[in-house]
Amino acid sequence: MPQDPMDFEWSYWIEWGRERILWLLAGHLLVSQVSRLLVEKYKPWCLMVYGMAACWLLLGIKGFAVILLHAAISFAVAQFQLSLLTWLCSLILLSTLRIPAVEEAKRKWYDTENEYYLLLFTVSVRCLFCTSFSLEYCWHGPAQKSSHSFLWMLAYVFYYPTFHNGPLMNFDEFSKQMRRQEALSLKTNLSILIMGIVRIFFWWCLAELMIHFMYIHALYSSAPPLEAASYWALG
Repeated sequence: MPQDPMDFEWSYWIEWGRERILWLLAGHLLVSQVSRLLVEKYKPWCLMVYGMAACWLLLGIKGFAVILLHAAISFAVAQFQLSLLTWLCSLILLSTLRIPAVEEAKRKWYDTENEYYLLLFTVSVRCLFCTSFSLEYCWHGPAQKSSHSFLWMLAYVFYYPTFHNGPLMNFDEFSKQMRRQEALSLKTNLSILIMGIVRIFFWWCLAELMIHFMYIHALYSSAPPLEAASYWALG
């Protein structure tokens, strides 16, 4: 059965995945295991540097600079320890993505619309991570501030497996998992990896089946079938 051709986002990510993202994820896995075996103490920083390099490779120096600037501004505002101010900062940073002059300038950085959209998706998701870190910085007491340094924020923001479109993980959970992985054996880490790959493969296959059997995007882009259907059918 042919695929629903109207699902732009799925086709978009499949194309990027095949070209670069899948290989960069494999690179992340390699760096993670090598740093764990050789310099376990510095594993978060090795992964941070790798995430920054991957960001630079895909988005260019200007795209990388935008994400770094957003993180720096969010961290600076978090120093006031006011949740309302953090939310306001995040909303302002997000709103800059919709300013026509800024949009036009960013489009000129890239040769194709797909590259621009990758920047747009990535910056939007990174803004959520910056917000999460900043809010937790506001909520924690002075004794916990040392574990919420700008370096840890960069490790969190540039963690590659969640870099382009999530899923969202709050900073406390991220730091716990990073420290827990250091304490686990190679066999346990390998089991976690295999289970993760099986889960991804399962959901990927399910999404592909839905695109081939449930023409959701083609239906909602065509008015006559929707107008002919009852409210119960639409529901």
